[in-house]
Amino acid sequence: MISARFNKLLRNCSSLYKKNQIHHSTTEPQIETLNREKYTIVAWDPPGYGFSRPPDRDFSPGFFYRDADYAISLMKSLQIDKYSLLGWSDGGITALIMASKAVDKVEKLIVWGSNAYVTEKDIELYEKIRDVQKWSPRMRQPFIDLYGEKYFSDTWNAWVNSFQIILKENGGDICREALSKIDAPTLILHGAQDPLVPMEHPVHLHKKIKYGSLEIYPEGKHNIHLRYAELFNSAVDDFLAEDL
Repeated sequence: MISARFNKLLRNCSSLYKKNQIHHSTTEPQIETLNREKYTIVAWDPPGYGFSRPPDRDFSPGFFYRDADYAISLMKSLQIDKYSLLGWSDGGITALIMASKAVDKVEKLIVWGSNAYVTEKDIELYEKIRDVQKWSPRMRQPFIDLYGEKYFSDTWNAWVNSFQIILKENGGDICREALSKIDAPTLILHGAQDPLVPMEHPVHLHKKIKYGSLEIYPEGKHNIHLRYAELFNSAVDDFLAEDL
């Protein structure tokens, strides 16, 4: 996660750390590069991810809402009363829920690669990457180094299964009802070529969040914060600095 001098909070789903030093991080360009004179960064791993183990990851119904509650409690424990949220992918889903629950705490919200529901098409995309042995070594190895091959494979399979359950039992609804409750100005960033989150999802977020704005990276995929780190960080900084 990330907190700040202006009480800004950058949060992510799976930052990977080794003691006090970043070993590998899916948001390292943000954690390392955003202006520490302006922002205090609080990066977190939800239970079952990264170094928040034990316990093992729990994907039973309501897991995104539990993560949101944990993160809200963390900020309370840190005595940070006002903060902003940055969330990527599943972290973005959790951030959306946080912003809907801690309305008086969350000042601004930035999400990318996130969705409020899943469709049959989405599940087909997830099934294509279920077998981690078919991932490229570059993508697979950092997770194996952190988690071990069995925990990584088992947890990833459970992740895919969890969305199948959401589609079957909830009609695909992850957090649709949360969107109308978000009062914080929200920046939705998205890669138009994202292989996991089709364009209908950021469009839906933009339509349903009352103070939402949408910015598209035409050639971007799921990791726009890595591929376009400098441009991405500039957009984040500009958005957080507005009206300060």
